[in-house]
Amino acid sequence: MSARNDPPAGQVADQLLVLLAVARTGRYTTAARALGVNHTTVARNITALERALGGRLLVKGADGWELTTLGRRAARAGEAVSDAVDRLVGGDTVADPVTGVVRMTATDGFSAYVASPAIARLRGAHPELSVELVTVTRVATHHRSGVDVDVVVGEPNVQRAKAVRLGEYVLGMYGSRDYLARHGTPTTVEEMSRHGLVYFVDSMLQVNDLDAPRRLVPGMPDALASTNVFVHVEATRAGAGLGFLPCFMADRHDDLVRLLPDEVTERLPYWAVIRTESWRRPAVTAVVQVLIDEMNRQRDRMLGVRPEA
Repeated sequence: MSARNDPPAGQVADQLLVLLAVARTGRYTTAARALGVNHTTVARNITALERALGGRLLVKGADGWELTTLGRRAARAGEAVSDAVDRLVGGDTVADPVTGVVRMTATDGFSAYVASPAIARLRGAHPELSVELVTVTRVATHHRSGVDVDVVVGEPNVQRAKAVRLGEYVLGMYGSRDYLARHGTPTTVEEMSRHGLVYFVDSMLQVNDLDAPRRLVPGMPDALASTNVFVHVEATRAGAGLGFLPCFMADRHDDLVRLLPDEVTERLPYWAVIRTESWRRPAVTAVVQVLIDEMNRQRDRMLGVRPEA
């Protein structure tokens, strides 16, 4: 009987770390930069590890490389290797586990007014943490390669990921004081429908839950449409029409007046969708927790509750 030609254990351990880097970034090139090697070296290590384990570890997805079932098992082994190396290098010193790069996506308003102060506070306690934040408004997918956390509007329907509710926010219809002085202040939904709407581009809106103003105020014509909520706020302030805006953004401006708050309003949740392999990282769980804490800290503002005079 011939002896097995298994690769040395140390070589497999190195290959598991390479796989882990690809799993966390979704791309060979990004993993190569993180590891200080070239793209070819990453590909060669993945191929060798697949040969040693007897199956595919990665498949090409819409947003990058995704782990197979075998790949997820191997990535967990890679995490154990990484943790062991960290303990060995750290010696008697207890290393800060909240470190490294966390990649996340979120809407424009959430990124500016919730994520930014939350992450700044977290980095004050964990200076080796780095967060890459991409602003986008879209629905959650089952698995988005290269992203650890997706913050989305509305409850996500995901299977191969963990979903965590962060909190809620309220949107309402607003007009600038100058605009209302010139065009009149609507006192009914019917009167409001005669004004132009400042909101998202209807044909490009990916999140069904955000289509509230066209349901709440039927027949309201579009005045100015944009994919960016900051444009909605500034266009409303400039008098382009009435804007359906997040209260936590609009209420920062004294020149904006909320209209028919009991009739034209929508309350929506923010959820975080976290990749399964990312959830095991202390840095990722710390980011999610600080987002929850920030939503709780700003609860009244998020829900459009004005402080009593």
